[in-house]
Amino acid sequence: MTTFQLGLNSFGEVATDGDRVLSDAETLRLLVEEARLAESAGLDVFSVGEHYRAGHNDSATPVLLAAIATATERIGLGTSVTVLSTNDPVRLYHEFSTLDAVSGGRAQLVLGRASATESFPLFGYDLADYEQLFEEKLDLFVRLLRQDAVTWSGTVRAPLVEQVLHPRMRPGGIPTWIGVGGSPNSVVRAARHGLPLMLAVIGGRPQRFAGHVELYQRALAQFGHATLPVGQHSLGLVADTDEEATETWWRYWQPVVAALARERGFYAPTRERYEAELEHGALFVGSPETVARKIAATARDLRLNRFDLKYDVMHLPREARARTVELLGREVAPRVRELLTMEPSHV
Repeated sequence: MTTFQLGLNSFGEVATDGDRVLSDAETLRLLVEEARLAESAGLDVFSVGEHYRAGHNDSATPVLLAAIATATERIGLGTSVTVLSTNDPVRLYHEFSTLDAVSGGRAQLVLGRASATESFPLFGYDLADYEQLFEEKLDLFVRLLRQDAVTWSGTVRAPLVEQVLHPRMRPGGIPTWIGVGGSPNSVVRAARHGLPLMLAVIGGRPQRFAGHVELYQRALAQFGHATLPVGQHSLGLVADTDEEATETWWRYWQPVVAALARERGFYAPTRERYEAELEHGALFVGSPETVARKIAATARDLRLNRFDLKYDVMHLPREARARTVELLGREVAPRVRELLTMEPSHV
């Protein structure tokens, strides 16, 4: 098995410093600092999402990743999710071929259809075209990754005829994952295109995705592709003790989820449900040993190659963010790899 990778995901959520909420600009500069810290702590990937709502500062992801590239030397530079449906594949290729060049080959992507849909009205797209937009644009983007001169036509943008883009990506393109929130059709789509699978597991038992992983492996074989990596994105916080981590995360996660519950019509985050998520669900919150054991168990159950922790939540103090980054890299990551060596996953 290749070395199990651990990374960080950020949605650019504003942090606090003492009693003061950081400005958007301060939060962006903090992200660059945290990416530098992640590299020094030994983590493999630092990824940034794409959102268009108050409190989130990840709306120009390639620009932010380019800034991080100048402040780091080794760490992979990725996206928690790029909303391909409302991006232009040609422009996206240019942005990430440039990022890959200036970073020395460290760029990667997770492409998704969007669970937060603010980008559709913002950029003039119709949600009724949700599926068609993603399918056609993914087809084009994969061709751009893998072919030198691309001829393509569809309904969502102008056609291309023997188009060659510059700067060129490395042969075969950059690593490009498909983000999946639970749809079996999305799993099969990733396999059909021969792209790695990133599972977004934000609630409930991660093991319920075991069937998706099995479906993915069967579909890869059916489409004639070799085995490809599977990753997981989940939320959490690492602190020196379980109690500190549990209380800190609850204080800042609870109001965020309560607001989302009102917006999207799902359950309010009670303390009982929170503690159930800590014990058996998709929140990876605790001391380094607790989090490491939970990641390793999930990696074995889902046959994972990679785990990304979404570590920022609205108004979380910058000290708690930094401690999570340090502990994840210096203590959790080596312990996870040790546990997987003792009882390896089935990857």
